[in-house]
Parts: sequence; C-alpha cells; structure tokens
Amino acid sequence: MQNEIYDEKNGLTYMLCGDYYLPELALTDIEPTYGKYGMLRKSYLQEHRKAKYQILLLQGKLVEHLNQIDAEARDREEQLVKLMMEKQGITEKLKRQDNMEWTRRMNTLCHDAEEMILTEMIYTKG
Repeated sequence: MQNEIYDEKNGLTYMLCGDYYLPELALTDIEPTYGKYGMLRKSYLQEHRKAKYQILLLQGKLVEHLNQIDAEARDREEQLVKLMMEKQGITEKLKRQDNMEWTRRMNTLCHDAEEMILTEMIYTKG
C-alpha cells in the first residue's frame, strides 16, 4: 500500500494517515503585502469563485496571487491615470490656474481608472 500519492490535477501530495489520505500542506514564507486591490480580489474569490479560492489556498499560492494582482493593478492604475491626463489635457498649469477644476477632473479620472481596473483585473473569471 502506498504511503504517498501525488494528484497532478490539483498539484497536491497526499500522505496516508491511518485509513485516510490527507493533503500535505505547508505554510509559505510569502508575506501578505497586498492592499486595496488584493483585498477586493480576495473577497471576490471567496464570494464568487469559491473553488479557485480553495485551490489557491490549499496549494499555498493565495497570498502570492493576491500580492501579484495588487501590484499589477496599482501599476496599471498609474499608467491609466497618466495616459488619461495626457489625453484630457490635465496639466500642472491647470492645477495652478484653476485648482478646483483640476481636482474635479482628477477625481473623475481616478474613479474611471479604478473602474477599469476592477473590471479588467479584479472581478474576472481568471
């Protein structure tokens, strides 16, 4: 009788304990450094993609996934904001001339960029 079984489908090794095979789980050393986008992705996975959440958790890849999503989302947001500022002519000159208008336009722009990030990266099946 085998003491150890490897399941290629989920990438887990199972050890025989008495009459049962239990997954061999280990804690990873990766620290959770994710911010807003990582937390939103985690909530989305827990509520709408439960199987994917469990697989990532069991494989010890959840924190790595959330850290990666958060970093990529923040980078993408920064790129989008810069691009949108250029396209809409939001400059430092406008900021000096009409601070209220600059603030209004920047708030709208940041909100739009965040909506794109949420749609593209956070609330997706993948």
